[in-house]
Amino acid sequence: MKLTELPRRTAATVETVEDLSPNDAIARRLRELGFVSGERVEVMAAGPFSAEPLLVQIGFTRFALRRAEAARIRVVQTVEQAA
Repeated sequence: MKLTELPRRTAATVETVEDLSPNDAIARRLRELGFVSGERVEVMAAGPFSAEPLLVQIGFTRFALRRAEAARIRVVQTVEQAA
């Protein structure tokens, strides 16, 4: 699923960042920011107009991403286990 499809406050794991072209600068920058395979990610909130931007937390860092940028990030929803 795309990060934009993830329900708010639901844990997920980054699967991949999709490149739209060879040497895609936006995809490369997203990976540099920490959106790499295996990282835990969560959509914290969405903006008031057209749910833009998305407030996304990866690790202990939060980023505001445009929906077009977040749609490039493929995630797998994490199954939380009770202790």
